[in-house]
Amino acid sequence: MESAADMKAPVVEAKDVHKNFGTVQALAGLSLKVMPGEIYGLLGPNGAGKSTMIKIITGLSEQSSGEVRVLGLDPRESPLEVKSKIGYVPETTMLYESLSPRDFFEFVVSVRKLDKKTANDRVSKLATAFGLEEYYDSPIATLSMGTKQKVTIIASLIHEPPLLVLDEPMNGLDAKSSRIFKDVISLQSQRPGRAVVFSTHIMEVAEHLCTRIGIIYKGSIVAEGSMDQLRAGVTTSGGGQATLEEVFLHLTHEEEEVAETSRALREAFSTPTV
Repeated sequence: MESAADMKAPVVEAKDVHKNFGTVQALAGLSLKVMPGEIYGLLGPNGAGKSTMIKIITGLSEQSSGEVRVLGLDPRESPLEVKSKIGYVPETTMLYESLSPRDFFEFVVSVRKLDKKTANDRVSKLATAFGLEEYYDSPIATLSMGTKQKVTIIASLIHEPPLLVLDEPMNGLDAKSSRIFKDVISLQSQRPGRAVVFSTHIMEVAEHLCTRIGIIYKGSIVAEGSMDQLRAGVTTSGGGQATLEEVFLHLTHEEEEVAETSRALREAFSTPTV
């Protein structure tokens, strides 16, 4: 059972995190905090540092400097314990493709040392929800990208982790599966002491699903808050409420570049051919 202190403590906390790859600085003093009950959206342009930060949170990479705590633990000092508390969906699926989904789930249950009956019941319900039954005994190598993504998602949920870390999790999912997964994410955030860190390029999904959003640009968080808080600093040309896309382009200084590109495209397509 979660204590009152656990409910108030951050699920994820990063302070002044830097990450260098040789002479390239991927993270430049990034700080964030994810509290229980939150679906925290980590958004940014390509190369901004989103996946790097996610790998540091999950213990797949180490920061060059700064502090990171996941459920009170340092992923560098307690990597196995941190991994045991995280359900991770990477941007690119990482599966044993010679196995079937059934075999792969049994492998995950064994590695995580879960009660087989409880875990198998959970897997069965998730497989039914995501329409995976007909592919249950097919080699993973033969499955479509979207079906492989379903396998990855189910594997991330088997142990009912207190933290879900999702890097572009909607890749390849059809509309029905995307909707079901959104419901799963919402249910996860409603359970005591749990949270979700969610990275996506799909602005509409982030806008409607995330309770709080951090916009990362050139390796650091340049704005953070609820949609209403982020909108407060952005004025649209029409005077209405800014969309997340408009907020994002404004904060990452890409508004004028997009406008200029659109003007060039209009000119190119309006030029009569000879």
